Amino acid sequence: MNIQQQLVGTGVALVTPFNEKNQVDFDALGKVINTMIENEVEYIVTLGTTGETPVLTNPEKIAILNFTYDKVAGRVPVVVGIGGNDTADLIHDLTHFPLERATAILSASPYYNKPSQEGIYQHYKMVAAASPLPILLYNVPGRTGRNMTVSTTLRIANEIEGIIGIKEASGDMMQCMQILKDRPENFLVISGDDALALPQIACGMDGVISVAANAFPKIFSDMVRFSLKHEFTNAKQLNNQLMEAYDLMFVENNPAGVKAFMVELSLISNFLRMPNVPLSKSIYQQIIAYLTKH
Repeated sequence: MNIQQQLVGTGVALVTPFNEKNQVDFDALGKVINTMIENEVEYIVTLGTTGETPVLTNPEKIAILNFTYDKVAGRVPVVVGIGGNDTADLIHDLTHFPLERATAILSASPYYNKPSQEGIYQHYKMVAAASPLPILLYNVPGRTGRNMTVSTTLRIANEIEGIIGIKEASGDMMQCMQILKDRPENFLVISGDDALALPQIACGMDGVISVAANAFPKIFSDMVRFSLKHEFTNAKQLNNQLMEAYDLMFVENNPAGVKAFMVELSLISNFLRMPNVPLSKSIYQQIIAYLTKH
């Protein structure tokens, strides 16, 4: 099975559990990883934005990586999030982090700097040349402040060796459809929007890297599998059950929302690192009410 085939379906963008001392809670992380795999997600994504990577130190990131590899123990592929707005620093991480047991790198388009489309292209060209692993682009303009256009995505896909796909989280269905229409063969297009995953897969996407799967790994990954088989009646039935949860997860902050769900599901404790704070009491009560109904 080639790498592209391994990354079809549901990848879960893991949270990073913390304890009351503001340390990484490795016991809880191990529990989360086992729960994801036992509930049939196709692969694990570690050190993504949902994992609160902006507030993790490099030693913590390396410890999380090694722990994750050991806990996964080859049961599913592991994709590692390594992005940044300093190209040289990003290349340093790619060549110094332990990546021998990873399958691919997920690398977000540079944030805050707002590079031109040519700057984005040249950034990924340098990153791909330095990376020991295949790379998934990550377009998330709501966080980066700069959309990676269809033409830039397709230019990268066609011209830069080692770029195998994109996590597309623009939320723009027309942009997604244009990428799908003109993408080269074997170039993965993966949804980065839980609430849009079903219609995006209907348009041709290959799956989703999900936040919601942290809390609902089985029902969400089943929904994705039904969608990939074009069994949309079954997929819609499951997706309808999750629509309110999607709203509650993202109304204030990610990962505060999904962490609140996971607290109520006895997976983690309700700690985040500043500047993120736990979900407000009013939204938290709505999550409790949702879980009581479902």
